[in-house]
Amino acid sequence: MKRAATLQLTTPSDREIVMTRVFDAPRKLVFDAHTKPELVKRWLLGPPGWSMPVCEIDLRVGGRFRYVWRRDNDGTQMGMGGVYREIVAPERIVNTEKFDEAWYPGEAVDTLVLVEQGGKTTLTQTMLCESRAARDAVLKSGMEKGVAASYDRLAELLASTKR
Repeated sequence: MKRAATLQLTTPSDREIVMTRVFDAPRKLVFDAHTKPELVKRWLLGPPGWSMPVCEIDLRVGGRFRYVWRRDNDGTQMGMGGVYREIVAPERIVNTEKFDEAWYPGEAVDTLVLVEQGGKTTLTQTMLCESRAARDAVLKSGMEKGVAASYDRLAELLASTKR
C-alpha cells in the first residue's frame, strides 16, 4: 500500500504558520475544491464528527466567505469568515480569517498557493497572525490535527473526482 502524503507544518517567523502538502491531482481541481461550496463542505471538516451546514463563498476580490461547522454529537457550532483580498485562479488566494468566538487574538491573513508539477499539486497555506501570542494560541489549539484530517479527506475527494 502506498504511504499517504503528510502535512508539513513550520513556523518561519514569530507570526506565521506554514502548512504544506502534496496532492496527487491537477492544480485546477485542488483550486475548485477550495472555492466551490459543494466540494468544500465535503472535506474542510477538521476532526471526525464535524459537519459544515453553512458554506458561503463569494469568490471575488472584496467578496466574503462564511463557514459554520457543527459537532454532530452535541450540536456545538463554530463559525468563521473573512474577505478575499487577492484571487489568481487557479494558483493563489489571499483572504482574511476571523472566528465568531475568537479563540486567538485578532484577524489572520491566509495565503493559499498551488503549484502543479507532473500532475501533482503542492499546496502551501500560510497563516499570518497579528502577533506571536495569536500564532502560539493557534498552534496550541490542536489545529494541526484538524488540518491533517481535512487534508486527508481532501486527498480522498480529489482521488474520487480527478478522472
